Amino acid sequence: MDITSWGALAFGLVIGWVTHRTVVRKSDAVALSDIAAVIAAVGGAAVVALFKLGPLFGAYCIGLAIGFFAYFIIRIILYGKEDMADTMGK
Repeated sequence: MDITSWGALAFGLVIGWVTHRTVVRKSDAVALSDIAAVIAAVGGAAVVALFKLGPLFGAYCIGLAIGFFAYFIIRIILYGKEDMADTMGK
């Protein structure tokens, strides 16, 4: 597997996570901002992909996934699982 494949996998994980969270959450106030985040991430990947630079697409997507999951883990460490459960809409 090359960096483009790993990047596409990481990108799919992040987009799938955010989309699933948007659909599952019960709070109405969050849906628009979450959908905007998905559109921004897809738009960034589309710009990189338009230039036909596979390795940069992979790097962008891997960086997106690392930042996304690092924030998630750091938030759990700082605020605890209970806060994360409230944020995620238990």
